[in-house]
This record gives sequence, structure tokens and C-alpha cells, in this order.
Amino acid sequence: MSASSILSLLFKFVPEIPRPTRKLRLTERLLWTSLILILYMALCQVPLYGIRWSEQSYQPMLLVQVIMASERGTLMELGIGPLVTAGIVWQLLVGSGIIELDLSTREGRRFYAGVQKLLSLLFAFFNALAFILGGVYGNLTLTAQVMVLGQLMVASLIILLMDDMLEKGWGVGSAVSLFIAAGVARRLFWELFSPVGPVDDGLFVGIIPSFFHSLAIYAATGNNTMFVEVMARKTGYPDLVGFISMIVFLILLTYLDSMRIEIPVAAARYGGLKARIPLKFLYVSNLPVILVSTLYANMYMIARAVWTRFNPDNTNPLLNWFVMYNATTMQPLKPSLMYYITTPRGISALSDPMHVVIYTLLFVGLSMVFALIWVMATGMDPSGQAEQFSKAQLQVPGFRSSTKVLESLLKPYIWSLTVLSGALVGLIAVVSDILGTLGSGIGLLLTVGIMTQYQQLLAREQLFEMHPTLSKLIGAE
Repeated sequence: MSASSILSLLFKFVPEIPRPTRKLRLTERLLWTSLILILYMALCQVPLYGIRWSEQSYQPMLLVQVIMASERGTLMELGIGPLVTAGIVWQLLVGSGIIELDLSTREGRRFYAGVQKLLSLLFAFFNALAFILGGVYGNLTLTAQVMVLGQLMVASLIILLMDDMLEKGWGVGSAVSLFIAAGVARRLFWELFSPVGPVDDGLFVGIIPSFFHSLAIYAATGNNTMFVEVMARKTGYPDLVGFISMIVFLILLTYLDSMRIEIPVAAARYGGLKARIPLKFLYVSNLPVILVSTLYANMYMIARAVWTRFNPDNTNPLLNWFVMYNATTMQPLKPSLMYYITTPRGISALSDPMHVVIYTLLFVGLSMVFALIWVMATGMDPSGQAEQFSKAQLQVPGFRSSTKVLESLLKPYIWSLTVLSGALVGLIAVVSDILGTLGSGIGLLLTVGIMTQYQQLLAREQLFEMHPTLSKLIGAE
């Protein structure tokens, strides 16, 4: 029995959502999308049963939470991490040709989706084990470990079904995009308006109540100590520098996302009708940041498990280069690798310039590498784009219709945009994190791209709903 036959048998044991019996109206799809979003928010508030909340080693990792749309200590501990990791790995394997699969057929698409679901559950299982065995929840009994593992697996299955529901036409978009944007928006709202406090510096968690509190004290007593503190807080809580940089980066990212480089083409099938093919300035969008962040997230989990089991006292010279933790605060220690890939968040991070420089070089460098790999593996490279142009009978005016000619013309544009956009999105993420930008730089970068995609998707769906003939003409149904 072949591997594909065995996998096809396993697909029967993976629950899936059936497609709707009719094409749903946009209002109905938005309603289902809202219900899915509400369920996700509810899961983010349900704590895991069996863990000890007083465990001192239980510390949040912002990078992991943002990219995985997760909430520590809840059913959404793993978030969309397994789904994202499985999707990236499987798409790279198929897109690069390592695994040959014809996605133009219905059977090929069903096999692709089935394998991705199995990989998601497999990654969820290993990620949950890494959290449990890595001591994230402290020393748990065997019964508690099994209970936590079961809860995380059930929650991951629910995420998988919600994503399947959106993909099958019940909702709009995908679970990955929806949950990342919702998680960043929730975090941003909390950092802006949270009334919790006073905290260590006498201010509140949210920047808005902190600002007005410090302003009231200054007006009443003339003491500007708290007003100065709220400008750039040393405690790591949201401050005015982060608030102002958030506004600046939102405007900058929205502008960059709208930039295009247009290539003039002519359509042979329509009598040489001239048009322009727009190439996004951010050609790889936020994919490099997602890939680097996913890599770092998995390294965090592996490092925590390795440190807890084999190097809890930081005495193993072979492991110290990879990971060392402060046993009290659970912060990584230098000169380990984990210290230098930990986000230097806030102005106070500039006190260790070597950390900032190494983190920046690694993050930006990996962003460029992943951008190149992604473009080559997914057919977005010059040869892939030239083939698509040829199939659509498009050619550049003044040049003969040839795939090789199109490829040579596209090379300087695509490779330059790939490297430049990969480096730029990586640099924006790093700088905004150092400034303590509200919502985090990575979160804003992802959210701007996601909201732009949703705006285009909703406009398209509204157009097709108003003009059903148009959707049939271009094969959108």
C-alpha cells in the first residue's frame, strides 16, 4: 500500500466541516465569521485546568503570542501555531517540487488539505509536549500532564475546524489572518485603555489612563515626575513613545503596502490591448516576518525544554552557547543564542547595544533569506511569473513573445523587490519593537497587511453579489 493510500485512510478520522449546500450571502458569511471570532475570544479567556498560576517560571513571550495569536495559560496556549507551521512546511515542500502534487485537480487539492490537517495535529501534539516537558507550567503530575495535553489537543482541533469552516465558504478570509488581527487589536486596546493599576511606577497599564493620571498630578501639585515617566517608562509598560511610534508606523506601513511598480503589457488575445501589471513594493508582504517569528517561536519551546531537562543550573558548557536562563525571572542570559534572538523591546534595550545590533542583523538577514526562499518555492520568481504571463498571452510591448525574454525583463524587478521588501519589513519590525510600539512592530505589520487583504476581499465579494454574472464570467463561483 502506497503512502498516499495510507494517508487517504487517515483522512477519514480527521473531522471536517461540509461545504454549505448553497452559496451564502455576504451578510450570512460575515455573521458566521463574527461567531467564529467570538468563540476564539472566549477560548482565549478559558484557563487551562490543572496548571499552577503561581508558578514563577511562567512568563509571557510577546513574539510567540503575537505571531501565534495565542494567550498564555488558556486553551489558546498554542493558538494558530500548529496550523501556521504545518501550512508553511507543506507549502514549501509542494511549491519547491520536493513532493509532486497536481493542485489543478480536485483530488490533488483534497489530498493537499488532508495532509495539512494531519500535520497541524501532529505539530500541535509536539508543541504541547514541549510546553509540558519544558516546565512551562512547573512540575506537573502525570495526571495533570495528560489533562493539559488533552485540553491543548482539543483546542487545536477546534481551531482547525474553525479554519476549515472559513475556507469552505461559511465565513470570510482564513482563521490565521482573522485571529492574528483580532489578537493584535485586543492587545492594542488593552495597552491603550487598561485601567489596571497603579503598578510599580505608580501609573496604570494603559497609556491613556496613565497620561491623564500624570497630567492631573502635575496640575494639582506641580510635580512632573510621573509626567516624565509616562513619556518613556522604564518598567516596560506602554508609554507615549510607543503610542506616537504606533501612529507613525501605521501610516508608514499603510503607505508602503499601497505602493506598486507597474509593468506595461499587451494582451495578444484582445488585439494587443495595453494594460499594466502591478508588482507590490512589499513583494513578499509580511511572509518573511511570519517565517522568522515562527522559527524563533519553535526555538523558544525547544530551548525551554532543553534547559529544564539538561541545563537548569547553567553549568553545561556545551548547552550554554544555546540557552541559559535566570532561574528566578526566566529571562535568557548572555552570551547564549537565545539571549540574542530575544526581542529587545523598549528604549531601555539600548543599554545593551551589542544585543540590539546582533538581534537586528539576525532578524533582517533571516527575513531576506526567507523572502528569497519563499519566492522561489511558491512560483513568484521571474521564471514562474513569466510562465503565468505567457499562459495569459501577455507580452511586454516592444519585445517578442517569449518566456525567456519575459523572465529576463522581470528579473531585475522581482529579485530587487524580494530582497528590499524582506529587509524592510524585518527592519520595521525590529525598530518598532525597540521603540516599544503599542501592539508590537510585528503585530502592526501583520495587521496592516491582513486588514488590507480583508478590505480587498470584502470589496470583491460585494461586487460579485451586486453583479452575479461577473462572478460566473471570471469563474469565481
